Amino acid sequence: VQLQASGGGLAQPGGSLTLSCALSGFALSDFAIGWFRRAPGKEREGVSCISKKEDIAYYTDSVKGRFTISRDNAKNTVYLQMNNLKPEDTAVYYCGAGLDPEVVHPSQIGWWGQGTQVTVSS
Repeated sequence: VQLQASGGGLAQPGGSLTLSCALSGFALSDFAIGWFRRAPGKEREGVSCISKKEDIAYYTDSVKGRFTISRDNAKNTVYLQMNNLKPEDTAVYYCGAGLDPEVVHPSQIGWWGQGTQVTVSS
């Protein structure tokens, strides 16, 4: 299983970015996918995940109403649409895949993609 994260960059406060996580080697439908982030000086935290079955989405409180996770099994890709970005969203974002029904904690991740930097600054 290989994961390729992309879409990070620089955004102004209130702006938007869309992250993509492309999975190769296996069918995306076999995995729950999570997005995690690590800000400078902080531990990696769960941001959002989408369940293996029924596409149930989970969000950490700080991003509810601003971020939307979705999956396209035909493209083997999961997206994280990030709107109304705030400076505190600045972090390296990672996607990960796991075999549990949902993956909300890093310990549930079996395969990690490389990080993509998101910087929110004016």
